[in-house]
Amino acid sequence: MPTYTPPLRDMQFVLHEVFKVTDEFKAMPRHAEVDTDTVNAVLEEAGKFAAGVTFPLNISGDTEGCTLDQKTHEVTTPKGFKEAYAQYVEGGWAALSCDPAYGGQGLPFVMNQCLYEMLNSANQAWTMYPGLSHGAYEALHAHGTDEQKKTYLPKLTSGEWTGTMCLTEPHCGTDLGLLRTKAEPQADGTYKITGNKIFISAGEHDFTENIVHLVLARLPDAPKGSKGISLFVVPKFKVNAEGSLGERNPIYCTGLEHKMGIHGNATAQIAIDGAIGTLVGEPNKGLAAMFVMMNAARLGVGNQSLGLTEVAFQNALAYAKDRIQMRSLSGVKAKDKEADPIIVHPDVRKMLLTAKAYAEGARALQIFCTLLLDKAHEHPDEKVRKDSDELVALLTPIVKAFITDNGHISTNACMQVFGGHGFIKEWGMEQFVRDNRINMIYEGTNTVQSLDLLGRKILSNNGATLKKFGKLVGQLVAEEGVNEKMAEFINPIAYLGDQMTKFTTEIGFRGFQNPDEVGAAAVDYLRVAGHLVFGYLFARMAQVALREIAAGNADPFYQAKLQTARFYFAKLFPETATLMRTARAGSKPLMDTDAALA
Repeated sequence: MPTYTPPLRDMQFVLHEVFKVTDEFKAMPRHAEVDTDTVNAVLEEAGKFAAGVTFPLNISGDTEGCTLDQKTHEVTTPKGFKEAYAQYVEGGWAALSCDPAYGGQGLPFVMNQCLYEMLNSANQAWTMYPGLSHGAYEALHAHGTDEQKKTYLPKLTSGEWTGTMCLTEPHCGTDLGLLRTKAEPQADGTYKITGNKIFISAGEHDFTENIVHLVLARLPDAPKGSKGISLFVVPKFKVNAEGSLGERNPIYCTGLEHKMGIHGNATAQIAIDGAIGTLVGEPNKGLAAMFVMMNAARLGVGNQSLGLTEVAFQNALAYAKDRIQMRSLSGVKAKDKEADPIIVHPDVRKMLLTAKAYAEGARALQIFCTLLLDKAHEHPDEKVRKDSDELVALLTPIVKAFITDNGHISTNACMQVFGGHGFIKEWGMEQFVRDNRINMIYEGTNTVQSLDLLGRKILSNNGATLKKFGKLVGQLVAEEGVNEKMAEFINPIAYLGDQMTKFTTEIGFRGFQNPDEVGAAAVDYLRVAGHLVFGYLFARMAQVALREIAAGNADPFYQAKLQTARFYFAKLFPETATLMRTARAGSKPLMDTDAALA
């Protein structure tokens, strides 16, 4: 059976020693009183909840799955899931970073991110139920009417109700311009919604008495394509004027998807048969409102793979120290045993260190992004808010795609460490692989994220936002460029940073002549950009570790951090050279292939 220990020490290192979050909070009036002790105490309790309450339900939830009563359209979640959610609500975790105006605790987003990393390590399928509610909360908080906020936000904040996002239809996934769900205006200002949705995570369950669905649909006079989409809030049960629940809305779960992983989460087929909803935001401007939820979900999906990478690494490391097979190539290491522990073998260490490096890089990136979100929402300086928002927009597709791709690499490597036992369910490793696989697909496939990064976030503004991130790299290079001990970390990012300008310009010029060139290069491009970001973050972490060691700190944590950074730059970062070469190979080897694909 797998085990899980919340990585509090590494979280605290990134939060307090690398990013000095409490100093950042002091510049934000709402968070000015949040100190180090508060952050650590909250995360310690969050770790206890994740490890003690939801983690023990992970394998059993995967085995049992969800069941649908076709007559009542009600879903029963795996044993213990509902009770765990009740504990989650009772502990106030749902309200952690929500607005105090609606009953929230108002703590920084960055703390909520750390909570969710641990919940994802413990049980991704369970965590998706409350996780989607945060996205619904954010969309309504940003674009809802006063009446909608009053009706829904207190209940979403407390966790009494949960939320979903209803986008995908049987004939359209990423291309939302094709959706057919209709919304007919009613005399009382409401809308009657009719259509079918699929792949709706947490679309039906027994956790709460009401579910708040955010549904994309078309008005009768809507323009074709994505410019004709509106957003509606459609509750499972209608809500009376005084806040009590009214009659059942005809928005039903008609089936549950049979999936490769996340079996404990109800991925629902939803039939909407004249359900009553209200408009969120302006008519035909639904995507702008929904993108608030979608972007939150994309950051959340990256966090899911971070969680799985961490828990897979922990279990593979423990197994590698215990499992004995063969002798070390450089001589016997465990003289008292029949064979050496497999951790002595170089390739086993490579697999372990790959997962460790990708977990630590992802953690730093997630904390960096959510700290930027806190600044974008709460900093009094308008320029800081604007710059932070632009950087988050740039980094969001990298968080979603790079971290989930790395999660796929890492969970598979950790399963490989177990050998044949990794293929067996009781060890838990194959579930981590299966659960992670969806993360590369939903909330926009990783190819879509790559197109978003290269086409929308970089080429559309001639690389202006990329240059802002480049300035951060440049500042670190200028600060540490003459420090010989930092050279192994600084030189690679300085070199790649210089190359990125030429690389981006080249791809952009080709794309101007033939748009397929952007499509052919985008996935490789995102991975190069991901390594630049990880490289910058690992250099910052190494910088702190070297300073602590120089100051006489003998904590082995800092040596471990340096060793992981060295491994990352020596064994993982160099793939950027290959990726730039394959990106530059262009679209011809892909598109001039009609005979091969006949």
